[in-house]
Amino acid sequence: MAPKRNARDITPAASGAASSAAATSSPVAPVAKASKTSPATAAASSAQSWDKVVVNLVNYYQEQTPQRTKLIDAFMAFLVAVGGLQFVYCVLAGNYPFNAFLSGFSATVGQFVLTASLRIQTTEANKSDFPSVSPERAFADFVVCSLILHFFCVNFIN
Repeated sequence: MAPKRNARDITPAASGAASSAAATSSPVAPVAKASKTSPATAAASSAQSWDKVVVNLVNYYQEQTPQRTKLIDAFMAFLVAVGGLQFVYCVLAGNYPFNAFLSGFSATVGQFVLTASLRIQTTEANKSDFPSVSPERAFADFVVCSLILHFFCVNFIN
């Protein structure tokens, strides 16, 4: 006589397999349970790996990035902060002179794009992509385009 099986031992997908296994009278192999790690342990190891990534990224940036590129990055961070403050002010205080908000925000975003272009053209790793552009020419282009951008933004205020 075959041993009795509990209903909790047989899953719905395996019920057909269990009945055929019982018919052939061969024992069913138990399913190994996956080892569970506690959520605190998994979160701690994940946090440690992200901490290592961030620390390595910051160390590499500080050691390998030229001072000129760091200055450009600081200006880009300033532009992001100014654009964010303008947007928050517009949401909280209202946008009555909407042209003023659009002009200021467009100037910030446009200057960020021009600065990103300057950073790309002056980075040493990209010299092969821009062989005919010297850093001086890239800066001159940046200044001229910035003047044109701000001319349009000032005229847009009305």
